Amino acid sequence: MISLNQLTKRYGSQIAVNALSLEIPAGQIVGFLGPNGAGKSTTLKMLTGMIEPTEGSAKICGFDLWTQAVEVKRNVGFVPESGAVFESLSGLEYLEMIAALYGIPQDAARLRIRQFLTFFDLSFDTLTDKLLGAYSKGMRRKVVITAALLHNPHVVFFDEPLDGLDANAAVGFKALIQTLAREGKTIVYSSHILDVVERVCDRVIIIDKGKLLLDGKPDELVAQHNSGTLEHLFTELTGGKELERRAEDFAKTFRS
Repeated sequence: MISLNQLTKRYGSQIAVNALSLEIPAGQIVGFLGPNGAGKSTTLKMLTGMIEPTEGSAKICGFDLWTQAVEVKRNVGFVPESGAVFESLSGLEYLEMIAALYGIPQDAARLRIRQFLTFFDLSFDTLTDKLLGAYSKGMRRKVVITAALLHNPHVVFFDEPLDGLDANAAVGFKALIQTLAREGKTIVYSSHILDVVERVCDRVIIIDKGKLLLDGKPDELVAQHNSGTLEHLFTELTGGKELERRAEDFAKTFRS
């Protein structure tokens, strides 16, 4: 479903993504991990056609990302970290606009929107009584997730999807992506909440400075490196231990 071959992105002399090669099959939930600046968001933006690579190639659902861009976009859903929306529209107007862009008839779109409202335990009036600019962060995130799934994509990219969701919505979301994977959809889940990734993902890919560091099942990787948890393994690989030491030194300044 996803195939990367030496995918690279440079900004001048800076390499954001460095010759990344990997494949992800249908029905798999993949945790895409890395520290800030590792190249995760840049990779996701390339795979959704938002920015062009410097070198390399990629295919989504068998379609070339650049020569068959429209076909790729028909098969992909994306929840960006920013959660950006058109703030001058109501939630319903925004979702109906997204549905129209994908060619979904209005009646079918309304039915799917109501199904998502039920899932998120929201009323229809919630989408019509105020503009998106007045929504809470959690409400906006629910609308963005709905928009990404409205056209029933085969591949879905999530960039920090739990940001802003309350505890109950987060639990429901985790159940949702597991259900989508069982139906054969490919889920790429980028997050810094590593305990959630460890519980819900079939596979984790860790990158740092744009390079692939590790790729495998979470429990197997943790066992191989005798790390105890995925979080400990992540900090060992990406320099987190040094940050812990610096935090301890900083805390001593208050005690003195």
